[in-house]
Parts: sequence; structure tokens; C-alpha cells
Amino acid sequence: MNGTRPVIVVGSGPTGLLLAGDLAAAGVPVTLVEKRPHRISNLSRAFAVHARTLEQLDARGLADELEAVGQPLERLGLFGRLTVDLGALPSRFNHLLVVPQYEVEKVLERRAVKAGVEFRYETEVTGLAQGAGGGADPDDGVSVEVRGPGGETATLRAAYVVGADGMRSTVREAIGLPFPGRSVIRSVVLADVRLAEPPETLLTVNAVGDAFAFLAPFGDGYHRVIGWHRGRNVPDSEPLDLDEIKEITRLALGRDFGMRDARWMSRFHSDERQAPAYRVGRVFLAGDAAHVHTPAGGQGMNTGLQDAANLSWKLAAVLHGHAGPELLDTYQAERHPVGRSVLRSSGGLVRLAMAKRPWALALRAGITTVLDHVGPARRRAAGQVTGIGYRYPAPRGAHRLTGTRVPDVALAGGGRLYEALRGCRFVLITPGASPEPTPEATDRLAVERWASGRRTAVLVRPDGYVAWAADVADAAETEAAVAAHVG
Repeated sequence: MNGTRPVIVVGSGPTGLLLAGDLAAAGVPVTLVEKRPHRISNLSRAFAVHARTLEQLDARGLADELEAVGQPLERLGLFGRLTVDLGALPSRFNHLLVVPQYEVEKVLERRAVKAGVEFRYETEVTGLAQGAGGGADPDDGVSVEVRGPGGETATLRAAYVVGADGMRSTVREAIGLPFPGRSVIRSVVLADVRLAEPPETLLTVNAVGDAFAFLAPFGDGYHRVIGWHRGRNVPDSEPLDLDEIKEITRLALGRDFGMRDARWMSRFHSDERQAPAYRVGRVFLAGDAAHVHTPAGGQGMNTGLQDAANLSWKLAAVLHGHAGPELLDTYQAERHPVGRSVLRSSGGLVRLAMAKRPWALALRAGITTVLDHVGPARRRAAGQVTGIGYRYPAPRGAHRLTGTRVPDVALAGGGRLYEALRGCRFVLITPGASPEPTPEATDRLAVERWASGRRTAVLVRPDGYVAWAADVADAAETEAAVAAHVG
């Protein structure tokens, strides 16, 4: 396809930046289209980077940089006595990292620029059309109509397009996908304020009666406050002043901490929505373009980043000819159920937090008791909120580890798995004393041995999940597995 970019990514939020950076780092030319001017905004809402996202960032050499500017939190308070203990997570990152979204965007943008992503800011997508046959023919592509900063129009061509352009996705609309769901909470208030008396805890959150409030530090002397009052159900356009925010905070948290000097205030509503499909032909959706959730548990940005980590290596493998187009079908199969699960869990949390009726309060008390005293339930809740507990579907008859996340295990020679994953590579880990010959390492495959005495052979995908495993595998079987998955 002459004059065609392999991939166009629409939207330069965290999801789009990670995806575009991955593709460029894997040698895939990619254009990132963004309708906003070039700037990193400090008005974004996300403050939590969970363990699974930190692991994905670690596989790109970025996690330690964020750890240096963020603040770790080992216990995540959700409401009342209900907390999720993160200190026991089976991860190098056994905590939640409190760091504003703009810090995440900074490191992802620097990586994308260094990798060679072509950025087109102030460029708005106005239309999109797939080739004859809906993109099924390998010679087909996608035409993207755009309008530039001066109002000029152009048509860009790509083999694949990824819409990471948020809740009001132009890409999703262009491919005719609905976005079913509803607004769960209306008239949520946000503000960046200084506090005369900073709270004792890093994240402060509580709900009392009809009021909910959340406080988190920016690290620059300001705090983000998010509040909601059941009785204040007004349109997003309704004027907002600091007195309203103070009142909600006092009701939910007992005091307003001497709020002053608001540099920004806004009102918004929180939706629960999910597209029925994440792919139509050669067009994919990721992040908020595919799913939006309530803020409870801080899972929104994290889920989008994990979408990007799942899709990027698959697109690169197909475009480089290492895998057939059918690999791209697994993006829907693996990520759509996760998005649905996050939708349910975050929605359940916010409903329990705002419980008012006696039966709902009793349910909340029961759930709190179970999580406080039942270890498996507590671990499952922590795995779901942090993302480390999800596994992907495996083919019938596959090894029990297939589709599971691999923790950052130690490797022989002093290395660790997530360092070996850097460079969008598969990693084959074999028993340390295995007499069988192993495949040679390539730019797409790192061959390692367990530092422990483990006997299982495991082929780890670039996103840190098991592609293949065998308790006992000879050289021919291992070679066949590598050929099937790595190409």
C-alpha cells in the first residue's frame, strides 16, 4: 500500500502514547493524531497507577522513573472500614503508586518521541472509511479524513487504525459502534486547591450519608478534591464555587482542611459504558473509547494502558509477518471481558460507598467483614483492583499456566523477567539443569533459565502472559511452540 502508514493512533492520552510508543519501538512506523494542541495537562483525573500497570511500565524501562516522583500506598481505603491490603501482592510493586496522570503522560511521550512516533497535533479526525470488503482483504486499508490546525483537510491512509480518543470517540462513531450504558453519578465536582491543614493520610476518601469526597496530592503544593452530593443533581454547566466543594468535603470527611486558592474547578458526570466490540475490520478501540467506568478503585487509566500493552505487540507481529491476522482477534477475546469485569467491580464499589438503604448498608458491612477475615476473598479483591488477578482464555487442552500473568521472577545470572521483556520480546524460560538444547535467542526471543529449581518450561508473551508452558518438554516440542508463537 504505497503512501500508507502501517498504523494511525488517534488520541494522545496515556493509552495512545503507550500504544504508539510500543509500535515505534518495535520498528512499526506510526502516526499519532491528536486534535488538542501539544501540551501535558494537569487537569486530568487519574491519580492511581496499580501494580499490573507498573509491571507493564517496568517492561518498558519506565516504572522506576515514576516510582521516583510518586508516593507508594500499601493500603487502599475504599469506604468506611473497607480497605484492600496491597502489601502482600505477589508483585515487585506491592503498592498503589499515587502519581498524577500527567506524570505518566510525560514519560510515555518522551519514549514515543525517542522511538520515532510522528505526532500530528491540532489535527482532528473528521471521517473514516475502510477499504472494500471491510478490511478483510490484505490489500485493503483505512482512509482517515483529517482537518489540520489551519483548517486544511487531508486524507491519511493506514493498514490499521486504533481509536484511543476517549469517551466521545470519533473513531468509534465512524465505525458505527454504539456505546451502551448510563450515567451513574451526576454533578461530580473537581477542584485543585491548597490546603491549610493537609490530611494525615496520602489518599483521603470517605462517604457519609449523601456526601462523598476524595483528596489526593499533586506534589506541587496543590491537592485534587473530588466530591459528590446526592441532593445536588445539577447539569455539568451549572456554576461551581469553592464554598460548594468545602461543604461537600466537610460532610464526607468531617472538615474542609482549610481549602483555598482554587486554581481550577469543574463539574462532570461519571458514566458506565462499554462498546460491544473492540474491533471492526482494521479499526480497533482502546481505553476510554472502548470502555468508561466510575472512578472507584482508580482502574480507568490502568485498564486502558493494559489494553494498549495487549494490542501493540500483536499489531507489530502481524505487520512484520511473524503472525497471521487471526492473532488480532485475540484482542477482543482477551480485553473485552476484562473491561466488563472492571465496569462491574468499579460500579459495585461506588454503589456500596453511597449505600443509604438499610439492606445496602447491611450488604456493605457483610462484604467488609468477609474481606477482613477471609484470605482468598481478600486476595481476589486485591488482584481485581490492581489488575494482577486477571487471566486470559486458553485453548482447550492447554497447560494450566497458559493465559496467566507471570510475576517478575528471578532469572539465572541475576536478571529478572521484566527486564528481559524489554524490546517487545518473547521470553522462553527453561529449567536450569535442562539437558535439552533450547532455541537460539533472537531480537524477538530472549532465552533464559530459572534462578530457582523450577522444572516447567514457559514461553512468556511480550505483555507478560504465558503463551505456552510444559512441565516436561523435549527440544522438538519447545522449538514447535516457539515457531508457533514467535514466528
